[in-house]
Amino acid sequence: MKIKTEKSTYREVMARERNERKKPVRPNILFRSLIYILSQPSMRKTHFSVRKKGMEKLGKKEPCLVLMNHSSFIDLKIASTLLYPRPFNIICEADGFVGKEWLMRQIGCIPTHKFVSETALVKDMMYTVRTLKSSILLYPEASYSFDGTSPTPLPESLGKCIKLLKVPVVMIRTYGAFQRDPLYNLLKLRNVDVSADMEYLLSPEEIASLTSDDINSLVSSRFAFDHFQWQKENGIEVKENFRTDGLCSVLYKCPKCGKEGVMESGGEEIWCSSCGKKWRMEEDGSLKSTDGDDIFSSVPEWSRWERKETEKEIDRGEYKVDVPVEILMHVDYSAIYDIGKGRLVHSTEGFHLTSDDGELDFRRHPLDNYTSASDLYWYEKGDMISIGDTEKVFYCFPPKEMDVAYKVRLATEYLYRKAKETR
Repeated sequence: MKIKTEKSTYREVMARERNERKKPVRPNILFRSLIYILSQPSMRKTHFSVRKKGMEKLGKKEPCLVLMNHSSFIDLKIASTLLYPRPFNIICEADGFVGKEWLMRQIGCIPTHKFVSETALVKDMMYTVRTLKSSILLYPEASYSFDGTSPTPLPESLGKCIKLLKVPVVMIRTYGAFQRDPLYNLLKLRNVDVSADMEYLLSPEEIASLTSDDINSLVSSRFAFDHFQWQKENGIEVKENFRTDGLCSVLYKCPKCGKEGVMESGGEEIWCSSCGKKWRMEEDGSLKSTDGDDIFSSVPEWSRWERKETEKEIDRGEYKVDVPVEILMHVDYSAIYDIGKGRLVHSTEGFHLTSDDGELDFRRHPLDNYTSASDLYWYEKGDMISIGDTEKVFYCFPPKEMDVAYKVRLATEYLYRKAKETR
């Protein structure tokens, strides 16, 4: 899947008229049925099954807030299958409206920007459940998992939002969706069965009796997962021979020589081009070193080490990512605008993005982002780091050989925590 782009300049893009904020549309039964029908081939191919708990408590016409973990592109098909024929609106990234605004609104999508506080979004959600009498599908993580685990924090405002909506909360948790299509694997599908748990999590009465912090703690605990551990415990085998394609975007640092940006991956192996250390990903998802010294035996274990290494860099005052980037920009639904090349610097001071022509100079403080909207193979273009505000969003693409997107996400989360503690 690709996205419409146009060449422009920063000044020209900033001069463009912004899209008017429109109220959500209740999706009609024809669009709901179409999405349901289009989802069924994938459901059959993955032998999809569901385990329901407490769902008899939810009225057939009662609006609810559906919280779902975000594992892969099959997630919306799963939700459409489980919720049909119930009307529901989807909170989605605003770039999804580019070139197809009318269609996205008709199927019930509500645009927002990742990791940017928007009071208008909360108003849209309240209008949806109270006036449209439609449910809401929300992916609170707002991002796919890079390493198959759930360390990315949920928004602190989630509990407050749930208390404002005053509708039941339902949770959908998927299994096998990550193994079928992990973000790093360049959209290559594997032959893995998919299932889900669907649970009535909170009633309006329970929500009223809990504090926002209580709700956040409960939801966060339900969103804790380790897809690789689940795979091993359940004997799930991925037999395709492209298991590690793109994995170096996540496992970017060699645990033997300590160098970054030297990892390469493809087929069933990942290796360091500097010291020669090599691992094979087994069919059960574990990692085996070709020389018998595994160091790390799983992707999450390696990833946790990278997180700690990044935090140590920050504590020592040594952390800095300074890379040339291609800059794309989003301000409306007509296109994503290619405004040329520039430089992205991420340090303990936050983000600093400049363009080579000198027109752009944009900064974000560590407290402005509790995590980074980094993405892998974004719209089939490449690894991307996104920063912005409610008026504009920049998509920054480092050179393909620089695997920094994940490190920036790890650093952003730690810098936010440190800045918050200091404040």
